[in-house]
Amino acid sequence: MTLHRLFALLFMLLCCGPALAEGLTQAALSIPAHFPDGSTATLEAMLLRPDGPGPYPVAILSHGTPRDAAERAQMTPLRYLPEAREFARRGWAVVAVMRRGYGGSDGPYSETTGSCNNPDYLRSARQSAEDLRQAIRYVSGQPFADASRILAVGVSAGGLASIALSADPPPGLKAVISFAGGRGSVADNQVCQEDRLIGAFGTMGRTSRVPSLWIYAENDLFFGPDLARRLWQAFTQAGGRAEFIAAPPDGKDGHFFFSAAIAQWTPMVDGFLAKNGLVLRDMPIAVSLPQLPPPAELSAANRAKFPAYVAAGGNKAFAVSPDGAYSWKSGLRSLDEAQRTALESCATHTQKGCRIAYLNDRPAGGASDQTAAAAPPRNTRVRLEPPPELSAAGREKFDAYVSATGRKAFAVSQDGAFGWKSGVPSEDAARRGALDNCAKYTRHTCYVVIVDDRPLR
Repeated sequence: MTLHRLFALLFMLLCCGPALAEGLTQAALSIPAHFPDGSTATLEAMLLRPDGPGPYPVAILSHGTPRDAAERAQMTPLRYLPEAREFARRGWAVVAVMRRGYGGSDGPYSETTGSCNNPDYLRSARQSAEDLRQAIRYVSGQPFADASRILAVGVSAGGLASIALSADPPPGLKAVISFAGGRGSVADNQVCQEDRLIGAFGTMGRTSRVPSLWIYAENDLFFGPDLARRLWQAFTQAGGRAEFIAAPPDGKDGHFFFSAAIAQWTPMVDGFLAKNGLVLRDMPIAVSLPQLPPPAELSAANRAKFPAYVAAGGNKAFAVSPDGAYSWKSGLRSLDEAQRTALESCATHTQKGCRIAYLNDRPAGGASDQTAAAAPPRNTRVRLEPPPELSAAGREKFDAYVSATGRKAFAVSQDGAFGWKSGVPSEDAARRGALDNCAKYTRHTCYVVIVDDRPLR
């Protein structure tokens, strides 16, 4: 990872999260890792902990692995801010770490299981666990950390990694929590060589003596209830210590229970921590998230779902259409990417067009903007760089936008098409006009990149 890229990444993590309550501190970490084979890497991570000098017990939070390998590069620790917040509220210094080959962490990807006909799940799990071990080694030396009390929390492949860590535990590892732990799901209810995965869990159970909690929703389409219990049985019959919870069905695919059902799993986690002497506070730290009104277009049922957007990690955008269709994206690598993908997703649910209602926690037009005064005329020109998507000819025309007065917006698509609107009474009107004008020249999704003289990326 280049120094320039690293600094840009640190800035993104530090600046793009939602406003946190007094009592919690969010920061970016860049973790140097030195692996047994002599290789090195820098691991991207997010730290969320209570205010104050500490030291605080450490919770290492480990992500899953998408079925589509192309998605690995787009992952960020910000995706897990709501989940990390729950452990931080309970007194833990939470480190959400990206393993090698994911997000901003160095590669190469080290967790391959091989072919579907002959997967090596045990090797993959141990490789993943080594990344967690390296993160623990680094964090244990930081002044905010109490290295004598460490909790490993993981989801999906991260759950498998956390269990593998317990089979060869670092000093201070007190417990493991695995949500939907496993690997090898290539399609709904289809896992490459299930018996190989069961055997890997059995092998890990031979040496794991750290107490663990395993939570699987009954409608998990990656690792269904029958397979989940067979994994647990293999682990515990070999000597591993694990409490199994079959959580109720959640949504269309319970594999995402960790992110989608926080209110349902926190009592399960609290009970497990209490049994193992790991309750750190009498009451969780109270959080105060931004008070954002839901977009007026949403139905009553969908307004009730809007708090999930408010609680989500930064680099996020909320898109809505006049008929109430909506979509939102969060925890992406840039605000521009969040805006683009939210609009694309919203467009699949409506034929009436979508607008961006929120960027992070800032309204992007709407009722509050309708009464805003038009921007005053300028006697001096600001310096704005043309969007990189523009062709040479398009860049020559960009000066006309810069010179325009009043509320205005500039939209562009990935193929270089563009459109802009100026001299309108509100930001919302400017955005809509720019998107409409851009859409006339492309079949790709257009997204707003400049509002007035303010770049959005």
